[in-house]
Amino acid sequence: MTTIDTATVSQPFQAEVAELLHLMVHSVYSETDIFLRELISNASDACDKLRYEAIANPDLIADGAPPKIRIMPAKKANTLSVIDSGIGMDRQELIDNLGTIARSGTKSFLSRLNEAKDGAGLIGQFGVGFYSAFMVAERIVVTSRRAGTGEAFVWSSSGGAGFEIAPASEEEAGRIGHGTEIVLHLKPDAAKYLETYEIERIVGAYSDNIQFPIELVPEEGEPRQINSASALWQRSKADLKPEDYAQAYKSIAGAFDEPAMTLHYRAEGRYSYAVLLFAPSTKPFDLFEPARKGKVKLYVRRVFITDDADLLPAYLRFIRGVVDSEDLPLNISREMLQNNPQVVAIRKAISGRVLSELESLAEKDAETFGKIWESFGPVLKEGIYEDFEKRDHLLALARFDTTAGKARTLKQYVADLKENQTEIYYLVGESAERLKSNPKLEAARARGIEVLLLSDPVDAFWTSGSLDFGGKPLKSLSKGDVDFSLVAPLDDKKDEPKADEDKTDEAIVIAAVKLALGERVSDVRASQRLADSPACLVASKSGPDLEIERLLSRQSRGVGAKPVLELNMKHALVKAIGGAQKESHEADVNDLSALLFEQAQILDGEVPDDPAAFAARMNRLVVRGLNA
Repeated sequence: MTTIDTATVSQPFQAEVAELLHLMVHSVYSETDIFLRELISNASDACDKLRYEAIANPDLIADGAPPKIRIMPAKKANTLSVIDSGIGMDRQELIDNLGTIARSGTKSFLSRLNEAKDGAGLIGQFGVGFYSAFMVAERIVVTSRRAGTGEAFVWSSSGGAGFEIAPASEEEAGRIGHGTEIVLHLKPDAAKYLETYEIERIVGAYSDNIQFPIELVPEEGEPRQINSASALWQRSKADLKPEDYAQAYKSIAGAFDEPAMTLHYRAEGRYSYAVLLFAPSTKPFDLFEPARKGKVKLYVRRVFITDDADLLPAYLRFIRGVVDSEDLPLNISREMLQNNPQVVAIRKAISGRVLSELESLAEKDAETFGKIWESFGPVLKEGIYEDFEKRDHLLALARFDTTAGKARTLKQYVADLKENQTEIYYLVGESAERLKSNPKLEAARARGIEVLLLSDPVDAFWTSGSLDFGGKPLKSLSKGDVDFSLVAPLDDKKDEPKADEDKTDEAIVIAAVKLALGERVSDVRASQRLADSPACLVASKSGPDLEIERLLSRQSRGVGAKPVLELNMKHALVKAIGGAQKESHEADVNDLSALLFEQAQILDGEVPDDPAAFAARMNRLVVRGLNA
């Protein structure tokens, strides 16, 4: 054994852990019960890992004793101990697991934790539950021995800047065969957690479905099991109540909200497996992590295998729960999972079942489904461009804000099509409110044509493909030509030309504006989508939509496509260009052309390339108008 292994060593916490501990030690959260749920959950994970590793190495459980968890309150010593006979940790694992947070998004999590009202819920979701024990403990001592090794180590901390780690004494090591003992030296105001009825209440509320026996070992009396220790997903639906599912959801997902949807069934046939899945009612903070990992746990004959089996596609990563197979080998590796045909079949089957359940919920309980869509709609829409096979199902599920109302379906849209309308129109932008004032809506609004207002970042991507619903193609109002001529205006008189109306020579104006703007645009043309505004910018038919080009350009991935400038030939500013061209006022033509282009940029949420030049040009035109 090396010197570093035999000596007591003090180490500082990782910066994020120190900040997290400061929040815990000075906690203002009232729901401190979470600490016990989190310690029990960690102990259960350790027991799961032991059972899994023992498949390949049976000597790890040579004593033959099934894993279990014990809770020992000691009023005289003012300590509460949580002990598991799981896999345990060696010296380096104690340092890595209790001294650092090796997870992306930690900074974001700490910021949310500092601001959130439901801090306890975030703690559980993020998986840093061990540190929540500092809400009730002045000092924590962890003694652990990894299964299959002869050495035990002691980790201790008072929640300050660091921790100490040292080899366990003979007495300390003697208490641990394999597994981990966590001793909490409680704060004076946490004495209630030494009461057996309080411990039983917390275990019953949050940990009853932990699969391993949880024994309460009181100072007086016999040890007794205080949880049911049953795999709820293996039980019959007829034997379960809504509160059983709610409790199982909180235990499996580490959540504090109520499930918005529960899916529980058993598949029999070529492959046999049990499924218990939940849709949360609130949005998990890590929903948009770049890895887009799912949170469905894979079990094989009630033995935990992994929570990283990708049993659902990424666009269903908000679903939580368990899939328990009767057929997969217990020693299946994560690499084998990626290409196992049985896992592929299970993935396909449960993905379809989840979507069917969502469709059923949308029909039977629109309000509850609306809450799911509000939280997870942007994630589900990822599947429209990722999963061609399920695209029609996802389009049918989708809810949209439109010019006709909120939470509209495409089925409702198609049912309300105007006479001679053959396309479903949409507009993509940064916010629905800004889109409502976009000039590209003017001609559609004049004819009462409904337009989808798409403001989620993902909307720019899923609309980039060729899509249709009910035989009606989806058409962007920011791309290509638009022809509303077959749809009658709501006010027929609006488009009738006045007898004395000056006609603009379109060819002269377009040529003049093209010359003035040069390489800033790919084309200039008369617009069919404008009614009141003088100009707007659109994408060419063959290029990417404007919004996706903007998103990609911000990441230096844009294709550099130039926009098309469309002009409302009836507008006074456009007519003024024609007049200035006839009188050879080149400066006026250049200023007016640039002004129309930059106004269109601003209306699309962009900043002109040269704001100073824009301001100077605007000032010149205003002064000319005042002096006219």
